[in-house]
Amino acid sequence: MVVGLSGGVDSSAAAVLLIEQGYEVIGVTMRHLPAETTNSCCGLEAIVDARRVAKRLKIPHVLVDVEEPFYERVIQPFEAAYLGGETPNPCAWCNRHIKFGVMWEWAQSQGADYLATGHYVRVREVDGQYQLWRAKDRAKDQSYLLYTLGQDDLRHLLFPLGELTKAESRAIAERHKLVTAHKPDSQELCFVPKNDYQAYLKEHRPDAVRPGEIVDPSGQVVGHHEGIAFYTIGQRRGLNLGLAEPRYVIALDRDRNRVVVGPRDQGYQRTAKITGVHYVSGHPPRDTLKGVVKVRYSMEPQPAKWSPEGAEAVVEFEEPQWAISPGQVAVLYQDEVLVAGGRIARPA
Repeated sequence: MVVGLSGGVDSSAAAVLLIEQGYEVIGVTMRHLPAETTNSCCGLEAIVDARRVAKRLKIPHVLVDVEEPFYERVIQPFEAAYLGGETPNPCAWCNRHIKFGVMWEWAQSQGADYLATGHYVRVREVDGQYQLWRAKDRAKDQSYLLYTLGQDDLRHLLFPLGELTKAESRAIAERHKLVTAHKPDSQELCFVPKNDYQAYLKEHRPDAVRPGEIVDPSGQVVGHHEGIAFYTIGQRRGLNLGLAEPRYVIALDRDRNRVVVGPRDQGYQRTAKITGVHYVSGHPPRDTLKGVVKVRYSMEPQPAKWSPEGAEAVVEFEEPQWAISPGQVAVLYQDEVLVAGGRIARPA
């Protein structure tokens, strides 16, 4: 059994539970950024904390270098998405390609039968099919970012924290006197210091600086921008338009290098086109599905219809939703079960 040890409290608590359940556990920490990285979630401090947890729990600890695939499968697509006028979700890519891709391949090479992480999500087997369920702790539920998992994945994945609250996970770490017990949750992207993606792009992708016009829906020029990569749908701050009424980014026109702004009521959409759709069951439906859909990690899922169109789908909400952003993830739930997900391409 391999458990991913990130140097945080959740993965530490997961390791404890697996040991208590009788598994032979190996702790693995991925080194996915250069050694000089100082971000709290993934720098040297995190690696040291993971090693201290493993020592306390008396389990082996291994550091696995995934810097190259992380750059190719997460960082490069992140940069390209912003330059293309989208708002990406790199955590979903990291889960698919790194944590449950490269790390599972490594685990198999070591003879492991299972891979476990500290994600807050549940897996249940019903009539021979694996289902991905929302976590008991709705405030920490991470199923939204795991929509790419399928049957072949779920049969070898364990998520020990799915039935626990965050407070219960901390209590487990406290009981075992782990150094991570009171460590705060990271609130930043691991490779973007202080979550300032604009500063990151200016440093790493200077071609993102491509000045253009800010226009209203009629095409009238109301201001100018540094580059569409520095704007997201729904953004209000930083537009510097000097208008009497607030304006929000309602569209990014890549072809004409324009940022389109308008009043808040023009930022609502009822439908969205979804691409790269994945069904957890492995069996795309023929007919429209009804359930609840979320298009941002922080939102509560809303009633909607999900109509499959091959590898794509169209989502139609009962009520218009604010700031549906191309590049973000959309997922469909039926009751507690995550059924499908994909990437938002555009309002349909």
